[in-house]
Amino acid sequence: MKLNHRIPSLVRPLIAAAALALGLSAAQAQDIRFGFNADQSGTGAAELGVAARHGFDLAIEDINKAGGLLGRKVVGIVRDDTGQPPKSIQNMTELIDSEKVAAVVGPTNSGNALAWLHIPQQKKVPVIVPVATATDITKRYANEAQNYIYRVSMVDREQVALLIAYAIKATRNQKIAFIADSTGFGQQGVKDLTEVLALHGAKAVAVEKFGPKDTDMTSQLAKIRDAGADTLIVYGLADANAQLLRSMEKINYLPTTLGTWGNMSTPLLNTAGKKLAEHIIFATSTAEDSNPRAVALAARVRERYPQLPTFVAAAQSYDSVMLLAAAVKKAGSTDGDKLAATLENGLPDTQGVVKLYQKPFAKGDHEALSVADFHLARWRDGKVAAYEDAITKALAPADYKK
Repeated sequence: MKLNHRIPSLVRPLIAAAALALGLSAAQAQDIRFGFNADQSGTGAAELGVAARHGFDLAIEDINKAGGLLGRKVVGIVRDDTGQPPKSIQNMTELIDSEKVAAVVGPTNSGNALAWLHIPQQKKVPVIVPVATATDITKRYANEAQNYIYRVSMVDREQVALLIAYAIKATRNQKIAFIADSTGFGQQGVKDLTEVLALHGAKAVAVEKFGPKDTDMTSQLAKIRDAGADTLIVYGLADANAQLLRSMEKINYLPTTLGTWGNMSTPLLNTAGKKLAEHIIFATSTAEDSNPRAVALAARVRERYPQLPTFVAAAQSYDSVMLLAAAVKKAGSTDGDKLAATLENGLPDTQGVVKLYQKPFAKGDHEALSVADFHLARWRDGKVAAYEDAITKALAPADYKK
């Protein structure tokens, strides 16, 4: 028994000697750790976090099947922040200080990101955000010598640019209206919508709002209908938007309806029903049927997560890990400064699920995706599918104003 207890201490020098014989340092013989910190259970955005976690896990599996990084195995360290900023802050501290991760992927909620950005920035640990959309996330430290915060996700202002570009071409009577929830999220959305529509030389014919827990929006919709709007942009979360769709049905007013990517969450489908849910068209970066890589990843994720309503989060998380892996390979190191510099300046072309990433980041731009990468989607037969029509095919870069 005593001999068994001594085995680890006897083996350690042999492992170190073997590593040196292979030209590896002791540090290089250890696993490379990537952290994941996102809501997977606590809020309405949790299913985005669950999907992102599966994308994260599958990317690491693929990296290890290909031999790992720098001759070392990659290990994912996963934390659920339950959508709560204090818990998310605690997770980040543990991942960086105790787990010694080389980089972090996450979070789901923008508020959580904004609560802990200072931690990886101070400790020089790169973070790639695969879900949260608040514009300020990558901007807070943009003027620092090195900004360690990157993103592979939708961005609020960029989504608005796409929605307005489509609305301008979709409206037949040039009457576009907005309706948003009364939260800061919804009202910031109205501000962005108003500003971007003005760039097109237009103004909303009606702007209404509703409480995020409201179930009857018929009075607001009646005002929009009476204003003559044939195109409506909705800025709210999926559960409230489902009630909005039901209110539209009640008064038989179903204009062209557009929204943000949050509409791909299952509350929209479950509350509005499959047929009505198909009425709203929303922004996304990819869908399960967007390309062969998306089809393949979706099939793998569905083995673990059969419902998979938010495939886009899995795809963006998968791509985030692949970009980190490309940076580690190119830098030949897991040092935070070297990884950050490589992400900005030295990444080789990297094939992802969403797209082929060619110099995705630059010194003043840490957004891997822009409006040119976004698409429209809608629910179809209980799944999120890419949406195309004559308008989407006619949209050009000049149509996107922001």
